[in-house]
Order: sequence, then C-alpha cells, then structure tokens
Amino acid sequence: MATFYVDPTNGNDSAAGSQLAPLKTLSQALVKSTSGSTIKLANGSYTATSGEKFPLVVKAGVTIVGDEATKGKAIIIQGGGTKTMGNWPSQNITMYLEEGAQLRGVTVTNPGTSGVGVWIHGVSATIANSTLSKSSREGVFASGIAKPTIITNVFSENMGNGMSFVDNAKGEVRGNLFQKTGFGLTIGYQSAPLLKENHILENRTGVVINGDASPVLRNNIIEKNEQDGITVTNNAKVDLGTSEDPAGNTIKTNGQYDVQNVSTQKIFSIGNTLSATTVKGDIEFVASSVPVPGDTGSDPDKAISLTDIATHWAAPFINAMVGKGLIAGFPDGTFKPEQKLTRAQYAAIVAKAFNETLSSTATNFTDVPSDFWGKDAIVKANRMGFIAGFPDVTFRPNDNLTRVQALVSLVSGLKLSDGDAATLGYYTDRAQIPSYATNAVAIATEKGMVVNYPNVKELNPMREITRAEVAAIIYQGLVVKGLATAIPSSHIVASDVKSQPLSDISGHWAAPFILGLYNAGAVGGYPDGTFKPDDKMTRAQYAALLTKALNPPAKRDAATFKDVSEDFWGYVAVQSAYKSGFISGFPDNTFKPTENVQRAQVMVSLVNGLGLSGGTAESLTKFSDRTSIPEYAKEEVATALIKELIVSYPSTDKLEPTRDATRAEVAVMIYQALVNAGKIAAIDSQYIVSA
Repeated sequence: MATFYVDPTNGNDSAAGSQLAPLKTLSQALVKSTSGSTIKLANGSYTATSGEKFPLVVKAGVTIVGDEATKGKAIIIQGGGTKTMGNWPSQNITMYLEEGAQLRGVTVTNPGTSGVGVWIHGVSATIANSTLSKSSREGVFASGIAKPTIITNVFSENMGNGMSFVDNAKGEVRGNLFQKTGFGLTIGYQSAPLLKENHILENRTGVVINGDASPVLRNNIIEKNEQDGITVTNNAKVDLGTSEDPAGNTIKTNGQYDVQNVSTQKIFSIGNTLSATTVKGDIEFVASSVPVPGDTGSDPDKAISLTDIATHWAAPFINAMVGKGLIAGFPDGTFKPEQKLTRAQYAAIVAKAFNETLSSTATNFTDVPSDFWGKDAIVKANRMGFIAGFPDVTFRPNDNLTRVQALVSLVSGLKLSDGDAATLGYYTDRAQIPSYATNAVAIATEKGMVVNYPNVKELNPMREITRAEVAAIIYQGLVVKGLATAIPSSHIVASDVKSQPLSDISGHWAAPFILGLYNAGAVGGYPDGTFKPDDKMTRAQYAALLTKALNPPAKRDAATFKDVSEDFWGYVAVQSAYKSGFISGFPDNTFKPTENVQRAQVMVSLVNGLGLSGGTAESLTKFSDRTSIPEYAKEEVATALIKELIVSYPSTDKLEPTRDATRAEVAVMIYQALVNAGKIAAIDSQYIVSA
C-alpha cells in the first residue's frame, strides 16, 4: 500500500510524494491516495494560503498520520469549505471522512462561520490522538448512521460543542478530554453512542442529551462544568448503569446540577459516584447487583431454569458452576452465555471459586475505590496471584478480559508449572499467542484447562472471553485442583496433544530452534509435514521467512526489480525485506530471487536490517577460514559474532561464509536475531558461536 509524505514548507506537489521528495499539500496527497494508502504529515500549517483546497475529503480506507505523541500540536489543519451530506444542507467543514478513513495525530480547526472541524456521515471512521479546537461550531459532527471511533483526543475551545451526534449515529467515544468548549457533547435525534472513560470538565455543560437519544455512559469523569454535568431533555434517556453493568461514572462539583433530568424518562443511577443532593428531576439511585458470586442469582436451584443455555455447548459447565454458586444467572432467568466479562467480574468469580494462599500485601489500585462493588473480590484475587494490575497501579476493573489473560491468570493463581512449548504446535493460530503467555498456555493445555469452541484447534487468544468460556475454563481449573468432577466434552483440548509437528527434524542439531520458531508461528513446514532442514534456501524464500518471523517496519520506499514481477509468489515478501533494509538488490536492478542465499549474506542482512554494530576484525581470528570472508561482509560478520547471531555446524571454528545456507541455518540465525531483540527465549546450543 502506498505511503505519501507531505511537507507544507519544503514539499512540491509535482514531486513523487516520497520521504525524500514530499508533496506540498495534503490536498494533492488525497488526490493520489487510494484505499489502504497512508499519508504522513510533517510539522507545519495546512491552510488555503499553503495551497489546501477545503473541504478535505479523506477517501475510504485512507489513513492520515501526523504526530500522535503530541496529539498533533505542531500539525495544524485550518480552513473550511462547503459540502452537502445526506439530507443535511450545505455545511462549512474542514475535513470529511469516508468509510474506514483514519485521522491520527493532527490539530483541526475551523474558525469560519458555523465552522465544523471534522464531519462523519453514515460511515465508520476513526479519529485518534488528535486535537479538535477553536472551531466556531463543532470539533466533530456525526450524522446519518455514522459509527465513528473517537479515542484519546483533546476537544478544547470550540464555540459550539466539542462533538455532536445526530440522526441515528452510534459509535464509541473513549478516553477523550472535553474542556473549555461550549457543550462538551450534544447527543440528539435517535443517536446512541457509547461514552467511555472520557474527562469532561470546565465546559458550559458537560453532556446535553435531547430528542429521542439514548447514549450509554461508562467510567467517565464529568466535573467542574459551569452549568450541569449532564442535562437530559425531551424524550431522551441515558444509560447510567444497570444491575448487571454498574456505570462507574464520577459526576461531581458542577455549577448547577450534576445531573438535571427534564425529560419524560426516569433515569436510574447504578454504580456511579453521584450525590442525590446535586441532581434534579426523576432520578432513582439503585444499588448495583452484578450477577457475580454472592448475589441471590447464585442459587443452585436455578441452575436448571436458565432459559438460554439448553442447547449451548457450555451448558454442562455453566450448570455445574451455577450449581456450586460460583457464577450466577440474571434475574430474568437468562445466563447470557455470549456476553463479555470484565476484569472485576472475573476477579469476583475466582475469588469465590478458589482459596489459594494469600500474599501478605495487597496492591492499592488507584481506580478501585473503597466503595466499589468488587473491591474485596479484586483484593482477594490479586493476593492469591490470579490477577494483577498495570504498571500505573490501575486495575481497570471495567475492561473486558481476553481468553489468553484468563488462562495466564489461572496458571498463575494455581501455581502450575512445567509446560512444554512444543504443545503450542497444536493450535493453528499459535502465532497470535503473546510471547509473555506462551509458557502459561502450554501449561494450561497440558493440564486440560483449555476449552475451545467451535474449533478445538483454534485458541483465539486475543478475543474477549465470554461468560460461557469463563465458566468452562474455571471449572477445568477446579478439576485440576481436585475440587470438581471432570465433565466429558469434545471442546476440551486433550492434555496429551504435544507432538512433533515437523516429521524430519527429530534429532537434528537445529530442532529446538526450528520448533521454537514453528510454535511462535514464525515458520511453517511443507504440506507433507516436513521442514527439509538441510535444503538450500533461495533469496526469495529467505525474504519470506525473514519478514514472517521479524515483521520488520519499513525504512525506505519500495524498489522495482526487473526480475520480480507483481505476480511473483514472493513479491510482497521481497518488497518488505527491501523496504525494511534487510535485503538489497544488485547494480543491474535485479533481485535474483531464485539464487541461493549464502551464509555471509544472511549475517550481513540481519546486522544491517536490525541496525546492529560493535564488531571488530580481531574477533574473526577464531575462524580458521576467515580469509574466505568477502571484504564487503567482514564488518557485519564481526558484529554478528559479537551479537551471537552466527551458527556453525558441526564445527564452530569454521565459518564457511560463501557456502549456501541451509534452511536450518537460516532458521537458527533468525531465531538468534529474535533473542537479540528480546522477543523469544534463548536456547543453549554448542553451535552458537560466541566471540
């Protein structure tokens, strides 16, 4: 996919748009872009004076990237032009985002009459780590059936509203700051966005909800607004928590009311920090009753009356867990097996299910107040070792838990050990297992604690876990501890799945390295189940293995090799290896993809691509055949030696630099590159050459 660079100071719209020859205007980059393109902006002002033509229409699938770390502080897109969206009359807008477009790390401002910074109509688009400020109307406007993702931005000093939702717009607004603007957010018509983890302060009013809108608010801080924190009018309603999902908002110290309800709908406040003395209108405060251990819903007699699990694959586990009072159904008689589970809800279940030894100290999580419904359960689960917090001393109780996090949690809390990485070869998606979790997943598999549905060989490690899956794996944890009787199920991964996935590497000197890469999803075998470790490897095959294992970032523009056409099987891998600096072509503009790669070439490639240095020619004296090292490769080979990237079999005193490398040798040197980068565990081998 093409990447275009834009520099309003030094660019030229007649240039190619490369990093060395950037375009001058974002407008021209947008003309050149197609779906999948990325446009990278240099610091500067993007205005009509600099040549921009407003409004700027960001095509479907195009990503604009500035400086996300500073939220676009020095990348200013300012101006406006008219555009008609759907049934809306012509509007003065700076930017318009089409389906799948992304805007990251820029500042957008439209000071013109009724100026709107960014308009999103009827599509899904993303604005992240940007600043929307000083527009005369909205920073962002979402209309039609838009489903925008608005995350970790700053909305400030907009004359009208920070952001507005109208029509049937939905989407997610998460982690943003709305400060010193008109209304922080206005939500009207039939719109229903999710507002989560935002800080809304010092505006005229924090959130205004009108029409027939029905937004959901979770874990926001709404404070110090001049008038109200939240104002609800007309027939609008706002979800400020349910019995099974406490809202966790903090609404306080606003000028008039923290919540003012003048709508026709009653508001229920469940699980918020909100005082009954600072609200007005029909607002009822309800104690949360999350269906977790200890609730009245955990009634063993109700196990057989759950109405939505009769044919569910996990029904035996769910009924057993409910029967033990370890997880609950809902008051309406359902279990909601596919509903996601938060970290706090998970902590509550393991705190009830297990009584492992407690550590002497507990972490004082900054986001778990003393009156939080799950405080005691979180403390117990944490002290037992089942679940920890984050480096910033938060617990993030309302974040959903992933499947791999649940497995790591159980292995940690139950103090299980002695896993074998070879076990992971069973999973077809093993490459998705985070490196920190590989040992725990292997242990959980060998203990019979992994339950996969619908395909028992697909782990789906990064998917958010469901209530049904939690019931199943925690039940399996109880079986491991001898606290429950095993339940037969075809969805439990057999504890003896460990096998040699590649039939021809048993006993091979490089087998541990090859298997390590295979289990990490970095290499594959042939369709017949072999690896052919002693076969030679072509330059194209090397590029493919290299890019799959290292997934290197691009450092330079693509090249055109006259012997690598776009329909060549390895075209993408060759381009990726070239752009990342690992491999170059030849002076005659060829790549020679079918030539075998030599041992020295692999060493030079890894050292250059990884940007390593530090070798000295003196260290090469350990090789008896050092005189055969090509002159161009001596410095890199010396560095590869210092970094322990070199493997020599059967004798470590012979380098054989110009011999064609075998698939095994390439695999081991790439494995060592991953070790050097701290991405995989080191393997002790007598064939790794040390300086």
